Amino acid sequence: MDTSSNSPGLKRNSNDVGWEYGSLCDPKNPDRLKCKLCGKEMGGGVYRIKEHIAHRKGNVTPCPRSTKEDQSKCMKAVMESINKKKKKKGEAGDVVDADLEANLESSKLSTFQGPVDKFVTGVTEQEETNSMHVVQQTCARWLYRSGVPFDAVESDSFRSFCEALGRLGPGWVPPSQCELRETLLKEEEEAVKEKLKSLEGEWEENGCSILMETWSDTKKKKKKMMSLCVNSRGGTCYLSSKETLKESETGEFIFEYVDKCMVDVVGAEKVVQVITDSAENNLAAAKMLKEKRPGIFWSCCAAHTLNLMLEDIVKLPKISEYIDKAKALTMFIYAHEETLDMMRDYTKERDVVRPGVTRFATTFLTLQSLLEKEQHLKSMFVSSDWSRCKDSKYLKGRSSYYTCLSPAFWNGISRAVKLLEPLVKVLRMVEGEKKASMGFIYGEIVEAKRSIKAAANDLERYYKPIFEIIDEKVKGRLDSPLHLTAYLLNPFYFYNEPTVKLDEKLMNGFLSCVETFYHGEFEKQDQVVNHEFRDYRDKLKLFGIPLALRGCEKNKDEFNPGNWWSLYGSHVPNLAMLARKILSLASNCQRNWSVFEEIHKSERNTLDADQMNSLVFVQFNSKLFNEQKRIKEENLDVLVGGDEENVEEWFVELDQDGEEEVIDEDEDGDSAFHFVFESDDELL
Repeated sequence: MDTSSNSPGLKRNSNDVGWEYGSLCDPKNPDRLKCKLCGKEMGGGVYRIKEHIAHRKGNVTPCPRSTKEDQSKCMKAVMESINKKKKKKGEAGDVVDADLEANLESSKLSTFQGPVDKFVTGVTEQEETNSMHVVQQTCARWLYRSGVPFDAVESDSFRSFCEALGRLGPGWVPPSQCELRETLLKEEEEAVKEKLKSLEGEWEENGCSILMETWSDTKKKKKKMMSLCVNSRGGTCYLSSKETLKESETGEFIFEYVDKCMVDVVGAEKVVQVITDSAENNLAAAKMLKEKRPGIFWSCCAAHTLNLMLEDIVKLPKISEYIDKAKALTMFIYAHEETLDMMRDYTKERDVVRPGVTRFATTFLTLQSLLEKEQHLKSMFVSSDWSRCKDSKYLKGRSSYYTCLSPAFWNGISRAVKLLEPLVKVLRMVEGEKKASMGFIYGEIVEAKRSIKAAANDLERYYKPIFEIIDEKVKGRLDSPLHLTAYLLNPFYFYNEPTVKLDEKLMNGFLSCVETFYHGEFEKQDQVVNHEFRDYRDKLKLFGIPLALRGCEKNKDEFNPGNWWSLYGSHVPNLAMLARKILSLASNCQRNWSVFEEIHKSERNTLDADQMNSLVFVQFNSKLFNEQKRIKEENLDVLVGGDEENVEEWFVELDQDGEEEVIDEDEDGDSAFHFVFESDDELL
């Protein structure tokens, strides 16, 4: 027995049972106690001593010298303290009986096996194994019957819940639906808000973008939401949403919603730009913002603009001709069960049609997939299996045969993919979020035009119509002073493209951007334009050292122009701040609103607008705290991941009356669609 147990020791003036087993280590520190039985020192006051003696797990190791009587006495005192706290919160109806809880804890203690106890009593290894299996089986049954995705068990939050439940032991009662919708949801929302405060410093230092997008329940046509997010180098977090009606989506309504959010939540002085699509009501709101807050930019969503651009390009005659033939070929194959099985046999169960998040995505991925499977399809159509197939006797079957064996068809498909791929790469860069895209979007479009011209073998009749569409969509959307300045201040382009310094359009955009960014601060404008920019242009001081030039000579994924300015722009503070904040911006406002979709997928989640907003806030922003969910895979293809709704667009053809008809069954009337798409990593 430790000698300390024979001395009275120091204690506070209290009748608490815990002082029978603990004493103060230091009279000046009332929270630091020492166990009289084993001599262990610990913080947490007398309450921790009682947990120590009672063998209550979670906060402190159990005392090896406490008897069953000591454990029962201290456990009862601990549970009485817990119940008193619950009563103060108005939860008297849910108070667990202290004696019952103490008995439950004591029953868990009885399973502790010492050197001799394991030969006399306790739970056998087989019983423990069976109990574990019952728990797993019960968990699996809940997942199956509730339709919860299997990957939910891999989330950190689920594992934390299981660990907390295991520590609590028997007696836990699940929360009611009312608690999930109200009290617990509000508590979690406040916890997430507290965590998001860490991003405010990033907004202050490097600026941020307000992203505005609308979401609608396309299937049920019941709800339409306008949502706001804020993006910075720390990630994208959800701010709020508002339910809207078609008649309320005016420019004034949008402006007031965005402006109020900037002032009340983010801070207008931290916002560099607002990003929306190019709808007329958004452009009207942009004019109002310019009048009230002339120092904030309003930009068009780059992803939305690129999608519009690509959808117009695939309608060009020299491209649409081969897309139509590809559609006719694939529609014939998928509309006949025997032909579909034959195709999958020759391609080793790999499908030709690929689903994408947009109609253009499905088109491009399917063309690319066709090229990959060219030899497989040719082998199928010249095989004896095809000759014996009844589908080969149909008119469309013979037409598909000649299409597949035509060199002109495959050359046309190959040319279409080569012409579209440069712009698809730009779209991937914008959507991928590997790096802030504002500093690259304009430069990558310039590079895409060069690649398109090379893919067309410098034949003007092929690339000129595409250039006209690109220039039309870029004008007023992706060539704003903000985009031009981001291109100019990206050292990768500025130091590697000799013509950049001589481009009058770029310099005019730069001057306009400086006037907006430093609105009303003429002295800073003068410093940036007439003094500091000269050092950057002529590679003076730090800009000219070998490390600075080496650091921007290649456009790799890890190259961050904002960081480059932080390293080498300290002697031009005004220009460096302008460059750092602009080059840290996103250029895309399109988010993945799967959270909204999941909430509305089930009628059981009957949430009002405020509850839905809170739930989306918690679910969306929780991803910021999980690196595995927030960071994209290195080879992520943003075009893949759509659903069969977009695939159906591929299977639409015009009948003789000019009306659209979806091909969904073969000539014999049997259903032919059994989509089993290949995995995302087998293409591209």
